[in-house]
Amino acid sequence: MSNNKELVTGAEGLMRSLEHQGVKTLFGYPGGSIMPVYDALYDHRHILQHILVRHEQGATHAAQGFARASGKVGVCLVTSGPGATNTITGIADAMIDSTAIVVIAGQVGTSFLGSDAFQEVDLVGITQPISKWSYQIRRAEDVPWAVARAFYIAASGRPGPVVLDFAKNAQVEKFEYEPVSLDFVRSYIPVPDTDPMSIIMAADLINKAKRPLVLVGHGVELGNAQEELLAFIEKADMPIGCTLLGLSDIPSDHYLNMGMLGMHGNLAPNVKTNECDLLIAVGMRFDDRVTGNLETYAKQAKIIHFDIDPAEVNKNVKVDITVLGDCKQTLRSVTEMILPNKHKEWIASFKPYAEEESIKVIEPEIHPTDGPLKMGEVVRAVSEATRHEAILVTDVGQNQMMAARYFKYTHTRSIITSGGLGTMGFGLPAAIGATFAVCGRTVCVFMGDGGFQMNLQELGTIMEQKSPVKMILLNNNFLGNVRQWQAMFFNGRYSFTPMLNPDYIKIAEAYGIPARRVLERKELSSAIEEMLSTEGAFLLEACVIEEGKVLPMTPPGSSVNEMLLDC
Repeated sequence: MSNNKELVTGAEGLMRSLEHQGVKTLFGYPGGSIMPVYDALYDHRHILQHILVRHEQGATHAAQGFARASGKVGVCLVTSGPGATNTITGIADAMIDSTAIVVIAGQVGTSFLGSDAFQEVDLVGITQPISKWSYQIRRAEDVPWAVARAFYIAASGRPGPVVLDFAKNAQVEKFEYEPVSLDFVRSYIPVPDTDPMSIIMAADLINKAKRPLVLVGHGVELGNAQEELLAFIEKADMPIGCTLLGLSDIPSDHYLNMGMLGMHGNLAPNVKTNECDLLIAVGMRFDDRVTGNLETYAKQAKIIHFDIDPAEVNKNVKVDITVLGDCKQTLRSVTEMILPNKHKEWIASFKPYAEEESIKVIEPEIHPTDGPLKMGEVVRAVSEATRHEAILVTDVGQNQMMAARYFKYTHTRSIITSGGLGTMGFGLPAAIGATFAVCGRTVCVFMGDGGFQMNLQELGTIMEQKSPVKMILLNNNFLGNVRQWQAMFFNGRYSFTPMLNPDYIKIAEAYGIPARRVLERKELSSAIEEMLSTEGAFLLEACVIEEGKVLPMTPPGSSVNEMLLDC
């Protein structure tokens, strides 16, 4: 053994490797096959803050919330068998939403692999299709290399989840620890080279366009390219529409921001998608909830696609020009070559559609004069009370769409939601993770009564950690989104969507969390003020109209310009 290297266990090597990567927070749940790691963690508590969740799925979503709010890699630590399989939903969610997390799971010793040992499961085999990289650590000496590689792959290029399956023998074996830094993996190209001709051709199309429309996706946030985006659209005076995950890339009140794209997005950008002469997609993947019927999607337009992942190009929508590379760089390059322009008439043409939506949908939703509380009015009231500066976290369903539509954004990294996978139960643990990533910003999570109950146990994490999550429960006693589809497309046959709910106020009180229920409109303002002025966590239960609908809506199989404003 050399004199300048220390002999440590694999578990201790993991702790040092995490610290070498700059990790300060991890979310986890102990168990038999990861116990040596937790024993090593005991001596690193002053550096590595471990957040004990109440379910391993909660650990992955909390890591996602941390990653999305901070821009850093989220980390979770679990045991083998059911502990590992409970992370699968979060891993899949992180993969489709390009969220950088590293999941470290215990595994039985290598001598037991393949023997159906207690709590053995082939985690690598399960997670390979839903992760950027999945690797089994079988030797202690491989720990520093594996951790360095995991963090590099998770965070570079198009981010995503990485899984390390840590055999128990490797946790207890000893080796000579030496920190490893890594910025290259053979055959892995995180950022493809940009073809200079694509920059020239894209700029030429933009300069000639009379009716350009920019579609802003999550990739702008992932590339930290918000300033470059603003410079790009302002120089050429191009209106934009944002995907769900791209909503906070530009302030809501920016004059070029025409609103949200997609099935429940705003009318104007959806209609204008099928009227523009140039469609410019930046860091988005043409998801089916954005495109509607592909046979009729933007057939009149030339299409430019900025993306870092070649696999997304021409996958769903055939494009005319592909600009591969990091959008922070490619947007800057194209902006240098485009000419200053004005598209006053084109921008003005969005206004009638925005006014129609406002009259028929928005105003009745956020400023109702009678009847039960509505989701939209609760969301807008909370947003206004936070001066539109809070981080919005949502669960999935009607609460998600209403929150995305009626919350307003003034800062980047201000919306955290499950986009591609649509994971109910995401909201509460993701909000917990976000509170550990930011300091001084309010974190508001909107949930439905269905999604809230899927990870309700994480109230225990909030109780223990004193995590200052402001929880707004939009309770309509239904699985609201499914009920809406049943009402519109299944003849009102509400098959197993009504919910018999518990007393949420009593549940919150059992966890020592202040709570208040709002039944009438006149109580809403004071309840929100109480929530925001209360130190720490708070649960605000808003009892909203049971059979409300999220509108506008593009029916399944319809074109993006065939949105329903009423039904």
